[in-house]
Amino acid sequence: MKLIEINYLPIKWLGNRVKILDQTRLPQEEVYLETSSYQDIASIIIELKIRGAPAIGVAGAYAIALGALEIKAGSKSDFLKKLQPVSRAIAATRPTAQNLFRAIDRLQQVAEAGKEAEEIRTALVQEAVKIHSEEAEATIKLSQFGAELILPSGKGGFTILTHCNAGPLATTGYGTALGVIIYAKEQGKNIMVFADETRPLLQGARLTTWELMKANIPTTLITDSMSGYFISRGEIDCVIVGADRITANGDTANKIGTYTLAVLAKENGIPFYVAAPTTTIDPSLTSGKEIPIEQRKSEEVTHIQGICMAPDCGVANPAFDVTPHKYITAIITERGVIREPYGEGIKGII
Repeated sequence: MKLIEINYLPIKWLGNRVKILDQTRLPQEEVYLETSSYQDIASIIIELKIRGAPAIGVAGAYAIALGALEIKAGSKSDFLKKLQPVSRAIAATRPTAQNLFRAIDRLQQVAEAGKEAEEIRTALVQEAVKIHSEEAEATIKLSQFGAELILPSGKGGFTILTHCNAGPLATTGYGTALGVIIYAKEQGKNIMVFADETRPLLQGARLTTWELMKANIPTTLITDSMSGYFISRGEIDCVIVGADRITANGDTANKIGTYTLAVLAKENGIPFYVAAPTTTIDPSLTSGKEIPIEQRKSEEVTHIQGICMAPDCGVANPAFDVTPHKYITAIITERGVIREPYGEGIKGII
C-alpha cells in the first residue's frame, strides 16, 4: 500500500543547519525557521515552535550536533568538556519528553566512544541524522500495528476521539495517534475523527484539525469539555492519544486532559489506546508518580494569541498529566501492541 505523502515535516537537516516549521504560527501561516545555533533550537523547543516528544528528541539531537560543530578543541577531553554545557542546555528545555533524554544519552555515548575531536564531531552529526531516520521509521511501523485495531462498528463507520496533536508535526514522521488514523484511512476504512481543542494552547484546534484536513479525513472540532457528552452518547468508538513518557508499568504522561479522557473511556466501555515509539518508554521509572511534570507560564492560560482572557488571579499550568495503566486498553509501538500486564510487555520489547 502506498503511504500518504507528508510534505510539511517539522524539521529538516541541511548539513550545517536545520530548517524548522514554526508550529506557533499554524494554521494561519506556514513559516520556516533556519538556524545553525544550538541556543536557537533550545529556545525553539521551549517556545513550542517545535513540539511533540519524538520531534523534540530529533530537534535536541540536531542541536547537540550543531553545538559540536562550533566547538574548537585540540583533544578529546577538551572537546567533551566543552560539549557538556551544550547537552545541559538542551536537557533543560522540556523535562517530561523522554525521547529528548534518550537522544541526549545516545549522543553522549557516541562522543565518549570517539578518539579525537574531529572524529567525534562527524559521528555526532551522523548519529543525529540516524535518530531522525529511526524516529520517522518507527511511526510508520506503529501506525501499521495500530490501524489493525480500527475495526468497523455495527453502524458501518468508526469514530475516533484524539487529544492534543500526535501527527507528523509532533513526530517528524507519519505520526503516532494520527499516524494510526491516517494509515487506517489509507487502508480504505470508513473513519472520522473528533478532535478536542486541547487548552490552553489549542494544539488540537490549530494543529490536529489542520493535519487531518490535509489527509482528507472527516474531522469535527469540539471543546475539551464536550468529550464526555459525545462519549456518553455512544458517538465515539475509541480514543487514541500519543505520549511523552511511559514508565515501566505502563503509566503514561501525555498532554494535560488525557487522564480525564481515559477515565471517561473506561466508564463508558470504549478502548483507550496510547500510540508511541519505544523511545518514549522510560524503564528507569517504576510508575507515573515518578514522571517529572513540566509547569509552564501562567500567560498560556490567561491569554489566547496575546489577548488577555482572564482577570489577575492565581493560575496553575501543568503541561501534562499521568494516566495510570489500568485505564489503558493497549500501548501501540513500532515493535507491536502491548496489553496488560504492561510490565512484562514493556520489558519484552526494550
